[in-house]
Amino acid sequence: MSTDRDPAAVAEAEPVAGPVGPATDEATEPVPDPAGASDTPDASDTRDASDVPVPDGTPAGDDSGSDTAGPDDPPGQAGETTEAAETTEAAAALSETEAELAAQRELRERIERRKAEKDGPIPAGTKLSGQAADLLAAVRAMESGAPVDPSLLARAAPERASGVPARPRRPEASPGGQGPVPAPSPSSPSSPSSPSSAREHARDDARDPVGTGSAAPSAEGRVTPPEALAAVRAVLGEGGAPEALAGQLCDALGERAADTLRENPWLLLCAPGVRPDQADGFARALLGAACGPGDERRAAALVGRLLERAALRGHTALEASAVREALAGHAVPDPDAAVRHAVAEGAVLVFQDGDQEDGDSGTESGPDAEDAPEAAADRAPTPVLLGLDRYALAEESLADGLTRLVRSGPEADADAEASWAEAAARAASPSAAELIRAVAGHGLVLHTGGEAARAEPVALAGAARALGLRALVAVHSENGRARLGADTGAVTVAGLLEGAQGPGRDAEGAFALDLLVVLDAPQLDVESAAMLVEFLPDTARLVLSGDPGVLWSAGAGRVFGDLLAAGVCPRVASRTPDAGPVGELVSGIGIGELNQVEAPGREVVIVPVRDAGEAVHRTVQLVAESVPRAFGVEPGQTQVITVGHGGSAGTRALNAALKQRLNPGPGAFGGFDPGDSVAYVPAPGRTLQATVVSADTEGLRLDCAGTAVVVPRDRVESAVRHGWALTAHQAAGMRWPAAVVVLPGDAAQGLNRPWVYTAFSRGERHLSVVHGVEQALAHAVTNLPSEDRTTRLRPLLEALPAAEPGR
Repeated sequence: MSTDRDPAAVAEAEPVAGPVGPATDEATEPVPDPAGASDTPDASDTRDASDVPVPDGTPAGDDSGSDTAGPDDPPGQAGETTEAAETTEAAAALSETEAELAAQRELRERIERRKAEKDGPIPAGTKLSGQAADLLAAVRAMESGAPVDPSLLARAAPERASGVPARPRRPEASPGGQGPVPAPSPSSPSSPSSPSSAREHARDDARDPVGTGSAAPSAEGRVTPPEALAAVRAVLGEGGAPEALAGQLCDALGERAADTLRENPWLLLCAPGVRPDQADGFARALLGAACGPGDERRAAALVGRLLERAALRGHTALEASAVREALAGHAVPDPDAAVRHAVAEGAVLVFQDGDQEDGDSGTESGPDAEDAPEAAADRAPTPVLLGLDRYALAEESLADGLTRLVRSGPEADADAEASWAEAAARAASPSAAELIRAVAGHGLVLHTGGEAARAEPVALAGAARALGLRALVAVHSENGRARLGADTGAVTVAGLLEGAQGPGRDAEGAFALDLLVVLDAPQLDVESAAMLVEFLPDTARLVLSGDPGVLWSAGAGRVFGDLLAAGVCPRVASRTPDAGPVGELVSGIGIGELNQVEAPGREVVIVPVRDAGEAVHRTVQLVAESVPRAFGVEPGQTQVITVGHGGSAGTRALNAALKQRLNPGPGAFGGFDPGDSVAYVPAPGRTLQATVVSADTEGLRLDCAGTAVVVPRDRVESAVRHGWALTAHQAAGMRWPAAVVVLPGDAAQGLNRPWVYTAFSRGERHLSVVHGVEQALAHAVTNLPSEDRTTRLRPLLEALPAAEPGR
């Protein structure tokens, strides 16, 4: 590994023309993070659509007020990374599945009926019944220190069969038997194909963020009537909030959003970029002296917001104690009562999976039965978790589906076993042979390894096809798909779920597959994973393959990590190392060591810088001159990676400088010119690299890896950025011939081992590190491993009946 200290070693570039000054991130309020995880996912790359004045006069994405770092933040967490600064707006735009929406509608109707029946406040929960009463009793028992009756939680949780989990209902197949009839979904010319899947997960990207007065599609795919939008705008105007939020609030609250807002003004928090103090100002304007910090409506809205924001950091649930602490930081006078009210109203669900597991296990027997009470006393109590129903449903569904695959597995067949054994004998490496043998007898297999190890599951798919099985390889990105080559027939996970890529469906709506191999498995969020598993046939095999050292998914959950920890299926660890100096460096980082590596061909170069301005200058120099001259890699094949979007050396500043050098122009099309490299985000957590072709009245025309895409004019600002520089979270699952990792001095707080591991492993032939963080880099690699996200998948898997291998 060489260090560039001599200016002659890297040819001096021309001074960058134009301003390359600080670019401020739209900061968002930190969320409670009990795990202390610093690998904040860059769930999306969108700008704040609501950056307009709100009741307190502060722009809605500006956290300059007291909400910037509050009591809801563990020490040292506020401002930990800049990549999370812009996730709130796009993540709030995610539409839910039809099933989840139906459940929410039913829940709201039940709540409305209960409210209509009430003639006063709920006295100590005496008027509650069913699941709400059970959940409330469980919370109160836990808070009082008394043991929680497992039956309360068991009744609240969905029932599972003692054997193979019941098969989820699939949509009806189309008359031709080629697949299910897709759910109606709004057409969106902003993506290569409108997202529609057999599970009726229609994502709505065609919103009305600027309040044009036109009908806006709702999250359910229906069009919001103009009169509903007008009514919401009237309420917003009355409360002093920006009318531009009307479309987003109609999506979140439905056609009766105006009435709902009048009843609970704090539901303004459902709109992206709105802070609690701004919602307080809106509520005061509508309710006057009738509102206060202890208002139950305020508490319920805050609890939901805390959980939504936690999901942006990957958590599918939060400990009840963390939620109470955060509520206290928002001046809620009685956080305990606030949590109880949120549970009683159905705003959140409560879980205690570990205790439920123990309660279901029955009486112990065997030689250790006498020691069981002492062991139970020594065991730390399982915390009470609070979660949103969308993630609870996804984790429950995924756990059941994975168990179904494990238990139903491939049938024992002597001829088939012999064929698999022959395929394993012909494998190119011992690790590939081990993987083939594992898949031969199991319905679910995990495979871990680096970039070079990707060849093993790909070879497995080829061997399965040779045996007459229908096998498919799915990857995270189009970049990863292109790296595998056209002969593999690989698809992207998003394309497979949308129905745009991959095989057809059988009569039941399941994928017409016998084996699905998913690469880049750490990038699977819990909702995408649940959809994949749901549509696999009972007898299909599933292989999840990936590098556990990289950053986790942009969406909520930690599917691959939870499966590895649960140990419910075979795991094959590849022994194929990544070659070359870059591979050697990254392998050391994976075990917490930042080693010096020999790089005789300058495969790894360290470029020290003193400040952010020099970091930008040297980055442009490397991309435009040094790397092309030394390695013959064109500037378009060198990817710049940095910690966040804002700051004096974030993606905005770097992209401005790189555009000025590589493709100067006036930015006639909303800041873009033909030939610009851009990052297009059709949905949060999904980044597509593209090149600007042209623009017209329809929108911005892009070339996404050979696919023509038109981004509507009203979505360009929120969905498209220049893409010469990306964040590490955006770059996950992609690789380029060369990578330049930029670490300015203000990036130190955003670093940890997974971030460094991911960023440094994006270059295939060359890695340059523009280094300005001094010892913070080594500290991050050695002392800051990724912390677990708070999820429920692992205990759910461990609580399900054990599988019999091979069945």
